[in-house]
Amino acid sequence: MTFDISYIIATRNRLPLLKITLQKLMDELQPNEEIVVVDGNSTDGAKEYLQQLFDDRKIHQFISEPDRNQAHGWNKAILMAKGTLIKKIIDDDVFDFSAIRQCKQFMLDHPNVDVCISNCINVDSGPGNKVDLISRLKEFEQWKSGATSCFTFNDVYMLIRKSAISYAGLYDTQFTMMDWEYSLRLSWLKLNIVYYTGCNALPVATPGNVTSTASNAVLKREEEIGMCKYGYRGDRADISLWSKVKIGIGKAIYKTNQEADARFDSEDSLGELYITLYQTLQDYNNTHPGNFIGLE
Repeated sequence: MTFDISYIIATRNRLPLLKITLQKLMDELQPNEEIVVVDGNSTDGAKEYLQQLFDDRKIHQFISEPDRNQAHGWNKAILMAKGTLIKKIIDDDVFDFSAIRQCKQFMLDHPNVDVCISNCINVDSGPGNKVDLISRLKEFEQWKSGATSCFTFNDVYMLIRKSAISYAGLYDTQFTMMDWEYSLRLSWLKLNIVYYTGCNALPVATPGNVTSTASNAVLKREEEIGMCKYGYRGDRADISLWSKVKIGIGKAIYKTNQEADARFDSEDSLGELYITLYQTLQDYNNTHPGNFIGLE
């Protein structure tokens, strides 16, 4: 059986966050959509939780076994996916499934489109919960015009056609910042990318997040590889800034102290926080409807 879209999740020892994100996805799931979960042999109860969901047929595919790194886990999920399109669902991020489905339908209606990316938002937890738009539209338009050979974007708001992966390849397992490298590769290979000006996601950097804990030495080494391989000149989105943007989003929501981190020990407070974030993203999209740019 094939599906219109596969929502894929790779996770390990993130049970409180996984419960929130996966429940939201299961509640939103429509016919002809599947959920694929790869668990990296969790020891916090996530493996048992996921096995029960699979036994109850609430998720379509599930494996639990050790991964060598996060790219390895995501690659397994990609290879398992049976959908025409693939959408990553990261266990600590926030998604607007209405916006995702607009992108899904656009890609199904335009089979020549390989990739769809979108804007996203950053939420400042200070007075008024200020919402800022994070956009790569300018960089996309420069690339589309031929002014640049590649550009970077976050895969948290990307949909990709599975058939395009035979040309684009899987995630590079030598990269911690795997989506930074992957975005350079997809654009350097000149895949047919369209841009949705709505927001698919709100990225969140939580305690234990692999991206947030990447060392400066790792970032520097990976940046040198990526810039050499793809001739990327930088555009204020070098890999160090890329990491800081993600970390900054997390720090805006979770103050970097023990008291704030303790919020993750309470599923109730964590659930309330994510309810607010989902509503914030939905409200933004309701007042800023998106359109598609770059169709060839």
